[in-house]
Amino acid sequence: MASAGLIAHAAVHPERIEVITGPMFSGKSEELIRRLKRAQIARRRVACFKPDLDVRYHRNAIASHSAQTLEAVTVANVEELKAVLMPTIEKVEVVGIDEAQFFNGSLVSLANELVGLGRRVILAGLDTTFAGEPFAPIPDLMAIADEVTKLSAVCMQCGATAVHTQRLGSDQSLVLVGAAGVYEARCRACFQPWVDEHAAEQLELPVGARAEEPSATKA
Repeated sequence: MASAGLIAHAAVHPERIEVITGPMFSGKSEELIRRLKRAQIARRRVACFKPDLDVRYHRNAIASHSAQTLEAVTVANVEELKAVLMPTIEKVEVVGIDEAQFFNGSLVSLANELVGLGRRVILAGLDTTFAGEPFAPIPDLMAIADEVTKLSAVCMQCGATAVHTQRLGSDQSLVLVGAAGVYEARCRACFQPWVDEHAAEQLELPVGARAEEPSATKA
């Protein structure tokens, strides 16, 4: 006879991992907020998280460039995210994570763990860096996802479909949090990694913001 523990485990039906990705200004956070708000309308219990690096628009909310917001908990790394989430996991049905590129590879394991517990996991993040290279851990999350939504933006140079994030200026810091004036969406033809755009505004990393690891970057 199967034990009660095995029966209980079998009763948990795995949910879904959804990844929303693309360049800056493509509407990733907006789409994440839309899905999470729809889940709330459906009376699903939602928990939202974002890295404490990202305080561009709102300290305690996921925020899109178009000013849409949804309350969120800021965490320094995956370990802190798990420490905050797991004690209340029985009360959560949907987990949303914004700016997922700021977390390390252990986010992949956490996503698999959560979906195995029957939670829907929705993650949004940049798929490539300002150098045009894959932005870990997003490619690994895309590989294990049930659904990948890859958005595009509008090239701010020629108006074509943009798939790249252009950093403006000569600053090649690994972490440089910013938006308009620091980054542009660019198509393949207009994208120039490491180009020096004269007189471009540079936004500095906020005092007290913590990167999870030295290799963390912002496209």
